[in-house]
Amino acid sequence: MHLITNQDELNSACDILAEAPYITIDTEFMRERTYWPKLCLLQFARAAGSWGEEAVFLVDPMADIDLEPVFTLMADTSTLKVFHAARQDIEIFVNLAGVVPIPIFDTQVAAMVCGYGDQVGYETLVKRIANAQLDKSSRFTDWARRPLSSKQLNYAAGDVTHLRVVYESLGDQLEKSGRSSWVEAEMAVLRALSTYVVDPDEAWRRVKTRSNDSRFLAVVKSLAKWREDEARKRDVPRGRILKDDAVLEIAANRPKTREQLLGSRSLQREGRKPEVCDAILAAVVAGEEAPPEQPPHNPRHHMPPRPGAQALSDLLKVLLKAKADKLGVAQRLIASSSELEDLAQGLRDGVKALEGWRMEAFGQEALRLINGEIALSAGPSGVEIVELTNGQAAGD
Repeated sequence: MHLITNQDELNSACDILAEAPYITIDTEFMRERTYWPKLCLLQFARAAGSWGEEAVFLVDPMADIDLEPVFTLMADTSTLKVFHAARQDIEIFVNLAGVVPIPIFDTQVAAMVCGYGDQVGYETLVKRIANAQLDKSSRFTDWARRPLSSKQLNYAAGDVTHLRVVYESLGDQLEKSGRSSWVEAEMAVLRALSTYVVDPDEAWRRVKTRSNDSRFLAVVKSLAKWREDEARKRDVPRGRILKDDAVLEIAANRPKTREQLLGSRSLQREGRKPEVCDAILAAVVAGEEAPPEQPPHNPRHHMPPRPGAQALSDLLKVLLKAKADKLGVAQRLIASSSELEDLAQGLRDGVKALEGWRMEAFGQEALRLINGEIALSAGPSGVEIVELTNGQAAGD
């Protein structure tokens, strides 16, 4: 394990890592008080092979070094970058350099395909695959403080050394099952720059609401856009500016004056400052004045309720569990509860469960269930699919 704090060491380390067919990567960062993650440590490892000995490098980005060699390595298509739960790590590279590492492999996604459960943790995989026990006592330490302790460094190194074993094992399992393409399809989402760049005009989608009132949604959209812009400008978490509950309460009440706004129960201390109050009121006005065609549109909210949709959604959940158990794949990876509700309601466009490998694994049977072509029955081996002919079980 080498702790890198100067440019020459970093240049050399990146050259060594680039020789391997794959490297494992992790990051330690702080984000509790900022909008953008503050990178505190970069961890890299490569396994031993024909390219040389194994190597583990811990890079201190808070030292006086230029990370450009790291960004070059991230863009090197000849070296696979292996992460666990990659989204936040990749977001850091996007924020710092506008680059998404390529090619990539996420062991959390691969583990879901291989039947290790929904969003399985790294510690669980290390225990089950590498037969090792991690000391996670340093997980929530202050990674921005210097110097880093030997305990912190050992913890950080463990996050990439065991990852090599996990990756190789999962890769073998995927090859044997013929499901490598399933993981590759998921990596396409992680490789997309749009996954990490939030458009302020689309920030309202993070605010959970089931209302279909166009004026209410327009104000939510306006408030969320203002909040996103303000959080970025000040580099503070969104919730520090305005929590989601406050966004919904303000959009529902649409206050006209400071006095009315200050009566909001969800408004925090920050939102009660005069200049912030004025900005919130201006966002409310902008939402109210938006043309009718501009309010956000949620297809499900604008469809008449389908008779029996809730019962059908429950049946789809049973089918999903049965298919997931048979395939040995995490249910959540195949379809979410909201997607099942969309299917039951009659929506088809944009439903991921009807695309790619998910269509073959679940979507085809889901549509047949919805169309009355199959039924579900309790059998000796669990839930079974029964073929129907003209609404009756075949053979009746």
